[in-house]
Amino acid sequence: MAGRWGWLAGLALLLVSLLAPVEAAPPRLDAEGFEHYTLALTWHPGFCASRSNPPRECREPRLREGGEAGFVLHGLWPSLPERFAERGVARRRWWREGCFLEQPRPDGSFCRAHPPLDLPEALGDALDAAMPGRASCLDRYQYAKHAACLGFAEEDYAAASLALLEAVNASAFADFVAIRRGGEVARNDLVNAFEAAFGEGTGRALRLECRGRGNRLLTEVRIGIDAGRLADFPAAQSLVRLDRGRCATRVRIAAF
Repeated sequence: MAGRWGWLAGLALLLVSLLAPVEAAPPRLDAEGFEHYTLALTWHPGFCASRSNPPRECREPRLREGGEAGFVLHGLWPSLPERFAERGVARRRWWREGCFLEQPRPDGSFCRAHPPLDLPEALGDALDAAMPGRASCLDRYQYAKHAACLGFAEEDYAAASLALLEAVNASAFADFVAIRRGGEVARNDLVNAFEAAFGEGTGRALRLECRGRGNRLLTEVRIGIDAGRLADFPAAQSLVRLDRGRCATRVRIAAF
């Protein structure tokens, strides 16, 4: 427990130092003209339990520590940009291919998708802790697919993603999920807990992702955020509707 809270305190102090200027002048991550972001946060024990061939971040104990603090970062995904829509790109294709529509993804692992991100050392350390998948170059892949063609600076994209993750993990919603590690919860109770944390009616902005038999194992939550109100997150007015996920009526919250 001391390690968990020590990690949280360190990350909080780091984000204060890195992101204090961001509050006054948020990174311009909405320059391409799209409607919303999807903030994708992984429930790391559930993700690992759902994999028949778990990746490195599931096998190595030190890479599982971030999951003890709550959700971990999967990605921050802009919706279909206007310039792609004007070329006839369908929303489904954008979600499937993203920026690889313009710069095809090289064959092979995530590490081949993009060079290592050029981040300040402190920000890189924070991203290591908050995104265990970085051990498998998930950060490179996410940037290459969802940000590289939109003019986002690597540092701004990473810092904004971490700030959003921290806001969720500091919420009563994340506490609700964490307290139920190793047990089950009704799907609707997860939605209700989200609304209790972020405001009445905000449950429409939450998409639950589950895997395993009967889609009962929670692996991820996705949150819709208005592209023009990123700096207001997690205020209720910053949230936008997402399509409903596919989770059973009872959901298992895995633990390591």
